[in-house]
Amino acid sequence: MFMTAISSVSIERGRINRILNILSKAYPNAKVALHFSNPLEMLVSTILSAQCNDERVNLVTKDLFKKYKTPEDYAKSEINELEGMIRSTGFYRSKTKNIRNACQIIVEKFDSKVPRTMNELTSLPGIGRKTANIILSNSYGVIEGIAVDTHVARVSKRLGLTNAKEPDKIEQDLMKLIKKELWVSFTYQMIEHGRQICSARKPICNQCLLKRLCPSVLSFE
Repeated sequence: MFMTAISSVSIERGRINRILNILSKAYPNAKVALHFSNPLEMLVSTILSAQCNDERVNLVTKDLFKKYKTPEDYAKSEINELEGMIRSTGFYRSKTKNIRNACQIIVEKFDSKVPRTMNELTSLPGIGRKTANIILSNSYGVIEGIAVDTHVARVSKRLGLTNAKEPDKIEQDLMKLIKKELWVSFTYQMIEHGRQICSARKPICNQCLLKRLCPSVLSFE
């Protein structure tokens, strides 16, 4: 029994390592697609990216970041004006509220500096673990976890890396399987794979480099 358990663990570890190697070779330059030049821009972009593609967010922030440059600018912004600038990202009323309130808290509680810890960031409106992971890793080089967006969640489940449904639980499963130094690269490689190959409705399994390692491949043939 003991030998069997060791064998199954080593086989699973080998499969995971092969998945990681294939992803790293397929997407060696994978990185965050949002355009930003400082932590505040990263924070605003990630709030806007909820239920919106990165390309649209980048189009909106091109003008937005010229007008609003500090947390004070957002906190004191005219609601109608800010709503108008971000309307095309969807859910613009709630996003405007979250951006303004988050920046007000940053001004009052964090000396106008975007927080550098998971607990502080997730205390802000509109910021969950996924968003906080993106902000921390890209703005400060702080690695706290794996940013589980819809692509990471979908591909991870299809590859059999998790059976969880909630993003936080998926993240915990992935963190147990993958070395910390690979968390950030893994995040963006999975996002690219989800965008290019393993789409939600019709994955291109015949072109997938992971198909021999994927337990879900037969479901789409």
